[in-house]
Amino acid sequence: MDANGELILKDEAYAIVGAAMEVHSVLGPGFLEGVYGDALAIEFTQRGIPFQREAPIDLRYKGILLPHTYRADFLAFGQIIIKLKAIKCLGDLEQAQTIHYLKATGHPLAILANFGAPKLDWKRMVLAG
Repeated sequence: MDANGELILKDEAYAIVGAAMEVHSVLGPGFLEGVYGDALAIEFTQRGIPFQREAPIDLRYKGILLPHTYRADFLAFGQIIIKLKAIKCLGDLEQAQTIHYLKATGHPLAILANFGAPKLDWKRMVLAG
């Protein structure tokens, strides 16, 4: 949330989650992450959602650029990290990884989407504070 108590990038996140729900509705659970990524790229394109797939994102440690980059499954609207999973259920590890990506990249929002559950399981993640 921003200083006014509003959800940050609300409309953009809504569009992303809607596209992910459509992909899950059509494909259902059971495929590997790559299949969902392919379908999501098509859905994003059809909906006019700007994205970069396998987006290389610089990581910094104490302000110093690290030689390794993080490759986000998707970077949408130039600032929302989208992490795809295709597992039975999301756990603390997946959420912790996603928060670390936010910390390391400085992006304001991430959406963690799990296509492996019977119903799309997703989490909107922002850095606290």
